[in-house]
Amino acid sequence: MADSSFDVVSKVDRQEVDNALNQAAKEIANRFDFRNTGAHIEWSGDEAITISAETEDRALAALEVFKEKLIRRDLSLKSFDAGEPTQSGKVYKITGTLVQGISQENAKKISKLIRDEGPKGVKAQIQGEELRVSSKKRDDLQAVISLLKNADLDIALQFVNYR
Repeated sequence: MADSSFDVVSKVDRQEVDNALNQAAKEIANRFDFRNTGAHIEWSGDEAITISAETEDRALAALEVFKEKLIRRDLSLKSFDAGEPTQSGKVYKITGTLVQGISQENAKKISKLIRDEGPKGVKAQIQGEELRVSSKKRDDLQAVISLLKNADLDIALQFVNYR
């Protein structure tokens, strides 16, 4: 019998992020506490989002609105890395980027975690920015998925191609 396997990836559905951004922009435009603060949120390239406002606390509040929209759309906050507010003239800006792909360092951490704490006979291979986990028993793969879901890692993980 062939081995069963699945891939561990870290990807963000850009359409869901775009929907969350549009909802946040609409809320920022309509909320009373954001009136006349120059607060707005927009894409800055493919992977970056810029939030700007006339005061630092309004910029941070706009960031919180965006984070709420991400959570409501079941997107992990680990997949969005927001920077610190910086002043540019009269405007405070916060630039955040979408975090995608598993770095070599994190892939090694995950495979070590699977080796050390996972069931015996489970193999993890690093393939670029993803990790392939294979085993003869499907129950072992389910145990690895629950192990990784409960682990406190710095990245958002998804499990795809379960065969």
